[in-house]
Amino acid sequence: MSGVTIGMKPRVTQQGIEKGLRDLGLGEGDIVLLHSSLSSFGMVEGGARAVVDAFLSVLGESGTLVVPTFGALGVVTEVVREDPRAVLSNHPIAGVAAIGAAAEEICKDHWRAETAHGEGTPYLRIAERGGYVCLAGVDQDRNTTLHTAEELLGVPYMKDRTVTFVTEEGEVTRSVRRFPGPHRDFIGLDRLFRQRGILRVGRIGSAVIRLMRSREMIDVCVEAGRADPAFALCDNPNCTDCVGQRADIRRDRLSRESFTLVASSGLAGRTVAEMVDNLKANGLDHVELDMLQGQPAHCLNDEQLRTAVRALRDCGVGVSSVRSASAPDCATELMDMARDCGVARVVLPLSEEARTHATLAAQRGLRLSLFNNIQGSEQASQMLLALRQEGLEVGFTFSAASFARAGERPFLFSYKQKLRQFIDQLDLEDICFDGTAQPLAFGNAELKEMVSMLRCASFDGPMVLTAGNGQVGDLGSAVERFEALLDTM
Repeated sequence: MSGVTIGMKPRVTQQGIEKGLRDLGLGEGDIVLLHSSLSSFGMVEGGARAVVDAFLSVLGESGTLVVPTFGALGVVTEVVREDPRAVLSNHPIAGVAAIGAAAEEICKDHWRAETAHGEGTPYLRIAERGGYVCLAGVDQDRNTTLHTAEELLGVPYMKDRTVTFVTEEGEVTRSVRRFPGPHRDFIGLDRLFRQRGILRVGRIGSAVIRLMRSREMIDVCVEAGRADPAFALCDNPNCTDCVGQRADIRRDRLSRESFTLVASSGLAGRTVAEMVDNLKANGLDHVELDMLQGQPAHCLNDEQLRTAVRALRDCGVGVSSVRSASAPDCATELMDMARDCGVARVVLPLSEEARTHATLAAQRGLRLSLFNNIQGSEQASQMLLALRQEGLEVGFTFSAASFARAGERPFLFSYKQKLRQFIDQLDLEDICFDGTAQPLAFGNAELKEMVSMLRCASFDGPMVLTAGNGQVGDLGSAVERFEALLDTM
């Protein structure tokens, strides 16, 4: 510990700061990106200037001191930025100031870089030159270089940001790709760095000093991020920032599947607003409209359905289909409403009215998919084949839970009864043979086998988390269980 305690505040000198930095391993020729809080040191003789001079003395003429110049600038940063020797990197949202031998090379053409913290930026250049990140009296939350790892990883929650600023070539407008978003749990990475042995910790005055090789820190984060893209996010369910960013990660993962993961509106929420919030929080962008405000879809009037579909689309949610849980006498009205509000697909139960329903759908230019409710697979297959022989094209929504409820093995038996050629939707719901609802892949619906087989054939239809999942949880738990199911494949 450097400095002499007077009362409750340690008094710190420039010489004491220099000794503390050398004790941590800094020396002549090093490059350091410094994040600091002057007040954390205690009473510093000479103030911020003494802190800057201490670093410059330790680094020597061949070393370089760098500080960030964006956001809320501290007094140490201001001293560096205003120093006549300082070189500034021209960047409107991630700039730095540097003093020393490598200052020009570190700062040049920052504004031309594709990202703010990745290739061609001071942050990665410091790492490439074997430089350090020093946190003096601040924690990892201030560690800007952690964004470098995120940008190198291309984590899905980062967004492009358009900025206009002045350069030596005049005013330019650029899209800064993969710019960091809101809250992160960078503080939680401190433990990871300690475990990996890349973090040196000391104390100068009352300031805790953290020192890390920038390259080592980035490499550890990239490794962690490849194993878990949410490595830098917190797991607080009430942190809307991290909930949203985790949803972006899931959405990105699902976008690489051939199928589309859809939620039943009955599972997503009672109102459109609830549906949108729950879908977005779970990384989903599509809903099958089967319920709205406690009413089945076929009980809605034209204006109710049209308003709901428009509101969902305005919020970026696509309506994959309108679904009725029973074969309504008002199938004509339901199909007319679906057509009029621009929903091209209707899902109805397979019944003796299937021929009539198929004809009505064809007349309106709609795609019709029929789901098994009480039928066994042999009966369902015969009914679908009969429609095809009459020239009526329909799809089949495979309800594995309903086949299990009928006592069949959905994959080992039902799927193979000439049904595979009709399947254009898979309902994701699980039960035991006795009808007891279960979390996905915990019952007898053989969902793992069904999902796996369809993925092997690049199935490009919807897989729908049905309202039945509400018996064992909510939309969030159903999505998590489905994602865990994918992880086992």
